[in-house]
Formats: sequence, structure tokens, C-alpha cells
Amino acid sequence: MTLTSAIGLMAFFLVDFADLYFLSLLGITEITAAIGFSGMIAFSALSLSLGIGIAASALVARNLGAGNIERARQYATSTMTVSIIVPMLVTISVWLFAGDVLTFLGARGTTTQYGQTYLNTVALGFPLMGGALSFSFILRALGDARRAMYVTLLSAIGNAILDPIFIFGFDLSIRGAAIATVSANLISFLAGLYGLQKTHKFLAPFNFKKFTSDAKAISAIAFPVIATQLATPFAMAYITRITAPFGDEAVAGTAIINRLVPLSFGLIFSLSGAVGPIIGQNFGAGQMHRLRETISKSLMLNAAYTLGVATILILLSAKIPVWFHARGEAGELVSFFCLWVAWVWIFAGSQYVAQASFNNLGKPVWSTMFNWGKATIGTIPFVHIGAYYWGPKGIMAGYAAGIAIFGILAVIAAYVLISRLEKTGK
Repeated sequence: MTLTSAIGLMAFFLVDFADLYFLSLLGITEITAAIGFSGMIAFSALSLSLGIGIAASALVARNLGAGNIERARQYATSTMTVSIIVPMLVTISVWLFAGDVLTFLGARGTTTQYGQTYLNTVALGFPLMGGALSFSFILRALGDARRAMYVTLLSAIGNAILDPIFIFGFDLSIRGAAIATVSANLISFLAGLYGLQKTHKFLAPFNFKKFTSDAKAISAIAFPVIATQLATPFAMAYITRITAPFGDEAVAGTAIINRLVPLSFGLIFSLSGAVGPIIGQNFGAGQMHRLRETISKSLMLNAAYTLGVATILILLSAKIPVWFHARGEAGELVSFFCLWVAWVWIFAGSQYVAQASFNNLGKPVWSTMFNWGKATIGTIPFVHIGAYYWGPKGIMAGYAAGIAIFGILAVIAAYVLISRLEKTGK
């Protein structure tokens, strides 16, 4: 479940990675920086969609585990509808306020213009991305991890093919990257719809009355999960704003790192989605003894994978900046991350595992508290101290310190929750 989920989720992150890579070949620092600024807004839309997808997976898995097949089908339809409507509202907000948000984050002049051009186009694909991710999570809850992987993998493949065509072939520059992303989102959406409805025939017919009656159960999980997911882009946006006074090169380096992290550590990012259905089905079936085993083995997988990838990044620390034509401060920042910071993501993965247990064991608000705690208490004071004494590298090191602290605390809380369930059975 985790491996196929990782491939599928990494495929979505690969879309942004491909955009940044091909645009970096143009050799214009302002474009790379623009992707860094606008990426915060695009990642917010992705975080919303991931949150709704996790809620869909939890509701479908829990009802399947309890034998309520029809309720699971109805929840699939209802959450899928939400996954399209909510990103559509984000699209409208982007068209209205993109320029103001970019300026607030610290973008200036040509960089702001590039960022606004990218966002106004790529926002068209947000509803398609939301629907595709919802389909993928529901397919995973059904146990069809292979088709769930295909949904997002097709998006990455489509984007990798279309990026150079639109950017260089049609000479559309940053707008071409956005058009390629929207096209890839459409491919992913259609693949997910086909797999869920044509193959499994799992979507129940839409019924407005049932949709409104499902709203309470959906919001009970979706809103806290969405709030949890939004903490990450908030922290990234804050870091970008603090980095902006150090210049476009520093922002460009941060943009590269922000896309390198999810691609490198896609497996640990996928743990919350992959482990969630396993926890949800066992919880629904009353198999409490399986919960601790699932969490412990997930933490072991996280540790082994993260340390292995961190080792690879150390070996590639001098080459990765060259691949992205990162010069000056940008190149130094990327190398610093690879050499000294990457291994800290073992604690980020641990927190994702813990939050999967919170989301599927009736404590989604705990996830919200821990993620926002990391994004505020674990970010703001640390990055300010780091920026004051060591500049952009200090910002990165400060953020890593907060990740470590909150990762440890989240795991402790998860085991306390599981111990309580083992004793009470509820």
C-alpha cells in the first residue's frame, strides 16, 4: 500500500518538479523565484485536495470494514463532489487576489508578473486535481492500490511530456508550464473516474438530500484534516517571506528545496494516506491489537527509507544545484540542505504516521494541533533566530529543528492514544 501510494503521490509532486526543472533551463532567476512564490499558493490547493482525499479514504475504509457497503459508496460520491467544489473556490480566489498575495510574500517587479501569469493559468486545473486525488484515495481504500497509483502517475507522465512542448516548442515560457500542468490534471481526473466508476462501479448516484445529510460526517473529518494540511503551505509561505529580503537567488534555492523534498521523500509523505485505510478498517472491525503493530512497522519503514534517501542526497549535494542551474546563494542553499538537513525528515515522516492514527481513530483535531504547532511555534521563532545569525541557511536549519521537536511529540501522543484504545476498545 505504501509503495504504490508513494509512487502515485510522488507523481503529483513530480509535476511541480518537472515545471521547475524545465523552467530553470531558461536560465532566468526571476522565473525560478516566481515558481517559489507562486508555489506556495498552488501547494495550498494541493493541501486542500489531500485533506479531502484523506477524509474520503477514512470514511470509505471505515464503512467497508464495518460491512456498510452502500454507505461507503454514498460517502465516495459526496466526498468526490466536495473535492471538486472546494478547489474551484480556490481558483476564483487566485484570479481575484494572486497579485496581492505574491506581493505580500515578498515578490517584486518582474518576479511578481511571472508568478501571476503562472497562477492565473494553473489555477484552472485545481478542481481537476482535487477530483483526481479523491478518486485515488477512494481506490486505495478499496484496496486497489495499483489503479490508485495509475491515477497520479499518468499526471506526472503527461506533464513530463507536455512541459518541453509548451515551454520550448510553443515558446510559452512560464505560461506553457502552467498549461502543461492543467492538461496533466485533466488526464489524471479522467483516469481516476474511469477506474472508480467503470471498473469498480463504486460511485453512488448523486443525491442532493443525501449529500447534505453526509455533510456533518464529512466535515467532522475533512475540516480538521484540511486545517492540518494547510499548516504546511503556511509554514512554507512564512519561510519564503522571511527569505525574500535575502534576494531572488535565496528564494530560488528555497523553491528548489521545496520541490526536492516531496519528490525525495514521497514515501513518507504517502504514509498517512497508505496507513490510514489499514488503521481505519482494523478500527472499524474492532481489531485493536493491530493498531500498535501498524504504527510501529510504519515508523520502521519511515526510518529506513529516510536515512537511505538522505545518504543519496549527500552524495549528490554538488550535482543537484548544477542540474537546476542554481547559482550563488541558490546553489549554496541547496547543497546545505542535502548535506546537513535532509536526514531530519525522519521526524517529519514520524509525524505523518502519528497523524494517520489521529485521523482514523477519531482524533483528527490532534493532527490539526500538531501540524499547526509545528507551523507556528516550531517554525516562527526558530527561523527568525536562524535568519538573524546565519541568513538563509539558518532559516533552513531553524525549520528543521521544529520538525524534529514536533515529530517526537506526535509519536508519543499516538502511542498514548493506542494504549487507551487497547484498554477500553473504543
